[in-house]
Amino acid sequence: MPDLGICVVNWNTRDLLDRCLQSIREHAEDLAVEVVVVDNASSDGSADMVRERHPWVRLLANEENCYYAAGNNQGLRALETPLKLLLNPDIEVHAGSLQTLVQFLHEHPQAGAAAPRLRGPAGEVQFTCRSFPGPDVVVYEALGLSRLFPRSRWFGKYRMSWWNYDETRAVDQPMASALLVRDKALGQVGLFDEQFPMFFNDVDLCRRLWDAGWEVWFTPVAEMTHLGGAATRQVRREMIIASHRSFLAYYRKHYRGKVSPIAYAAAVLLLTLGLYVRLATTAVGAMGLRGR
Repeated sequence: MPDLGICVVNWNTRDLLDRCLQSIREHAEDLAVEVVVVDNASSDGSADMVRERHPWVRLLANEENCYYAAGNNQGLRALETPLKLLLNPDIEVHAGSLQTLVQFLHEHPQAGAAAPRLRGPAGEVQFTCRSFPGPDVVVYEALGLSRLFPRSRWFGKYRMSWWNYDETRAVDQPMASALLVRDKALGQVGLFDEQFPMFFNDVDLCRRLWDAGWEVWFTPVAEMTHLGGAATRQVRREMIIASHRSFLAYYRKHYRGKVSPIAYAAAVLLLTLGLYVRLATTAVGAMGLRGR
C-alpha cells in the first residue's frame, strides 16, 4: 500500500496542473505516493495533458463539472491509503514538504488533519488559517472591523490576521488548498458534505473533525507555493454568489438552534446584505474596466 494518496481536483487549469504534478513527482523521493486527478470536464485539454505527460497518475475524467466537494469525494474514495492529501492544482510542492506532513501525523495521533504554510508567487506568506465563523465574526466582518484592526486578536480572529504563521499550532480550519487528512478520521466523520459544492466544505469538514474529538494542525516546517484562485477567477461573479450561499448553508447547519434566535437572524441578515454589496462592488469595478 502506498504511504500517501494525493487527490487533485482540476477545472481548466492545465498548465498549473502540469507544474503541480511535476513537483509531486520531483519531491516524493522515498515516499510511495499514489496520485488521483479528478478532472471536472475541463475544456482546455487538461485530461489529455495528464494522459500524455503523467501516465503514472490515475485520471478520473468526468463528463460534466461535479464541482469541488463531489470531485474530492470521488478522488478520496479511489485512494486506499492511510493518509490522503487534498491538493489544489495551483500548488507546487517543495522539497521535503510531503515527508514533513506525513511525519507530523505519525507523531501526532490525535491530529485528524495537518496543513503546511503556503507562500504566494513572490514568496509572501498567505493567511490560510481561520477561526470558525460564529455570530461575532460575522458582525466584525460586516462592519469592516477586521480590516480596520487586523492585528486585534478579537476583531481579526476570523482571518487570524494578528498571527504571522511562524509556529506549529492547532487551528480551527486551514484552507484545503493543501490539507493532509487521516483516513481513519474521514472514516469516522465522513467525506465532504456535498451541499457545499464549492465553498465552506473544508470549513464544515474541519468543524466535524473537531466535534468528533480530532485535532487540526498547522505547521510552518512544511511549505508549498500557492498561486491562488486560478479556477474560481474564471467565473468571479458566480463564485461570489456560490460563496455566500455556502456560507449561509454552513451557518444553518452549525448555528441554527445553537445560538440565540436574535444573533442567528442578525448574522443571516448581514450575510445576505454582504452578498449584494460584493456583487455591486464587482459590477462597478467591471464597468470601470470596460470604460478604459
